[in-house]
Amino acid sequence: MATPESESFVRTFARGLKVIEVLGQGPGGMTLAEVADGVALPRTAVRRFLMTLMELAFVRSDGKRYWLTPRVLRLGLSYLATLPYWRDAQPALEELCARTQQSCALSVLDGEELVYVMRQHTKRILPMSPSLGSRLPAHAVSMGRVLLAGLPDDDLEHYLANVQPVKLTPATVTDRAQLREAILAVRQQGWAWIDGELDESICGLAIPVRDRSGATVAALNVSLPSGQFTQEQALQNYIGELRMAASHLRASDR
Repeated sequence: MATPESESFVRTFARGLKVIEVLGQGPGGMTLAEVADGVALPRTAVRRFLMTLMELAFVRSDGKRYWLTPRVLRLGLSYLATLPYWRDAQPALEELCARTQQSCALSVLDGEELVYVMRQHTKRILPMSPSLGSRLPAHAVSMGRVLLAGLPDDDLEHYLANVQPVKLTPATVTDRAQLREAILAVRQQGWAWIDGELDESICGLAIPVRDRSGATVAALNVSLPSGQFTQEQALQNYIGELRMAASHLRASDR
């Protein structure tokens, strides 16, 4: 893997990607000064990146502010198109939502966060209702625990050594030893249940989606109103439906 110090690392390319990332955090556009502050680069350098991105139609400007164009979606959609199960994910989640009458989602791991790649809502929207591309701290979410449990041992230990778990509610597990124990329990049992660790009003049950080799490539969950379900009730009502959906997605990995 190339590092910023290696000869293989293309620093200019990396800075251009950072400019795109920063622009995506500014609804309504950003000034040159705001982009420069966000990427920690001189304005002259940032101006050249912006001019290049404008020439490629990834960015537009009114002369004062800069914003991303829909062409940037090609980058994200290119990733989704590479997922072997992506073609079947939408109908699988729609069927899962219809059978359980609960909101459900599919996510992948990116560093210390999970990223939603698909979300299917019921008519009853939960207080916290992430959408495509939303990021949540992996340590406090059922899908995050599943994805962490699917990491190789070395990667999991690296995560635990470097993560700074934030206490989002009184129930959030932030002690590393307790977090390791919880993740290893998920690895053994094949599912994760979290109640009120991200948001006191939400609990969730998640399982892994595996590829043909058995490696965890995504996580699938149902989100439930906290206080209406115990772990035992959630398992009884939803684990079978989750496994059926995950099996369908695994079968589509061809």
